[in-house]
Amino acid sequence: MSRISSFFDVTTLFDVTTRLAVTALLAGAAQPALAQPGITASLLDSYRAAAVKEDAGFRDFSAQRGEKFFHAKNGDMSCATCHTDNPKSAGKHAKTGKAIEALAPVANAQRLSDPAKVEKWFKRNCNDVLQRVCTAKEKGDFVTWLAAVK
Repeated sequence: MSRISSFFDVTTLFDVTTRLAVTALLAGAAQPALAQPGITASLLDSYRAAAVKEDAGFRDFSAQRGEKFFHAKNGDMSCATCHTDNPKSAGKHAKTGKAIEALAPVANAQRLSDPAKVEKWFKRNCNDVLQRVCTAKEKGDFVTWLAAVK
């Protein structure tokens, strides 16, 4: 009887250990924005705080909304007009022809690494493409999507 109970104790221990290991792996995969080079939690935290002020019903950012925002047309312009449909590829400014480095942090580690630069480019590009300031929710969605690009 003691051999059987020892067997079950080892099996139970193995099962619990395996479940913990799988849970840890999955938990790490659930945080793509924080795992990408150049992304800081403080950047998303600041957008989250601002999004709550803009909309009390705000819940969290969405990579799907971020991708949709990137491709959305405003007249004949979208973010993809200059940055290309693939954020891992280099782009070119539609008016000046100036080269633009890849937008995704996975392809360009400098992207999203400096909050002041991020804000500078949101201000300029939102005004150019949308003729308005981007909301904190749009910024957070966009950053969440960009960080998830593999």
